[in-house]
Amino acid sequence: MAPESPAAQRVRAAVEPAVAGVGLLLEQVVVTAAGRRSVVRVVVDLPDGPGGVDSEALTEASRAISAALDEADPVRGSYVLEVSTPGTDRPLTEARHFRRAVTRLVRLALVDGSTRSGRLVDAGEVLVLEGPDGARTTVPRDEVARGVVGVELARSQDEEGDL
Repeated sequence: MAPESPAAQRVRAAVEPAVAGVGLLLEQVVVTAAGRRSVVRVVVDLPDGPGGVDSEALTEASRAISAALDEADPVRGSYVLEVSTPGTDRPLTEARHFRRAVTRLVRLALVDGSTRSGRLVDAGEVLVLEGPDGARTTVPRDEVARGVVGVELARSQDEEGDL
């Protein structure tokens, strides 16, 4: 990931306590020019574990971020605030990303150039993948260059848990 711009760093400093205050983690801040105004994109996520940020938590985070920006005023001129969660295409690069992906289909690109894929069943220092035939493969996490979550259009409610 590219280093944050000075404007993004100012926004991060202003909103990080507000995001933490609602129990979330500040994943990314991007500030871009859009004509006469700026667009401030703030990406929040759960600190750890499986699941996702629900709409109520995202709304609460948006309000807290907006208030923090109003108070600190880190962006010159007018801006549009966009608060979201990481998309399904976010690369799995940190230990917590892998822990959040447990039970999901993943594809791993290893540092030796090979790939592995399967359902992630454990995400400690060694990742455990289960194939469609039930066979398990282990991959030390430090041998993973990058991972991505596979999009599943049809998972049963039992696999997803309570919605």
